[in-house]
Amino acid sequence: MNELILIASLIVIFGMVLLAYRLFGKNSLFAINAVVTVIANIEVLILVFAFGMEQTLGNVLFAATFLITDILSENEGKRDANKAVNIGIFISAFMLIITQSWFLYQPSSSDWASEPIRQIFATTPRLMLASMLGYIISQKLDVWIYHKWWDFTNKKFGNKKRFLWLRNNGSTLISQIINTVVFNVIAFAGTYDTPTLISIIVSGYLIYVATSLFDTPIVYLARYMKENGKIKE
Repeated sequence: MNELILIASLIVIFGMVLLAYRLFGKNSLFAINAVVTVIANIEVLILVFAFGMEQTLGNVLFAATFLITDILSENEGKRDANKAVNIGIFISAFMLIITQSWFLYQPSSSDWASEPIRQIFATTPRLMLASMLGYIISQKLDVWIYHKWWDFTNKKFGNKKRFLWLRNNGSTLISQIINTVVFNVIAFAGTYDTPTLISIIVSGYLIYVATSLFDTPIVYLARYMKENGKIKE
């Protein structure tokens, strides 16, 4: 069931990104990017076994942030892609401040939620630091590489529309190596034994490879919709 749920989640998440872009324009991508960044940092605490590997949840959801920046890079420009990344960084910092402030309160005698919430968010500072470092480095790199590939193919072949698949996959696959290693080492070193940690890193990157290949037709479709006036401005 885990494999089926992960595949279904990928289809639903990417489909919702495209639908939001169609209905509400680029501002919806900024909003979804912020929400995904927050939820993925909670979901990553869950460890599952799927496709013959141990892996954390959050990989599929976090992959949506790379889809979003690639759509923005392709259709709206480098400035908007970087804006989405900066919003994600700000929201991560905001989430860290808010969740840690909960621990300053003294729960009442009838409270039942504080203890499970503490168990979940006690690791938030470390996870958020790992996430923010991985996110900043990998997303900034993703946008930079995307446009470098674009400049290269445009100068080489004189056609700005060609080789979308190359800049999309070339940027994401390279930047995801950095993200996967940085996040998992900072977040889970000492929490899991070394074989488990390596398994999580490898499985996480393999998922990103699969999601990168899957999001390419989504970016093509988003560009088609933009060029044909189907995106609400």
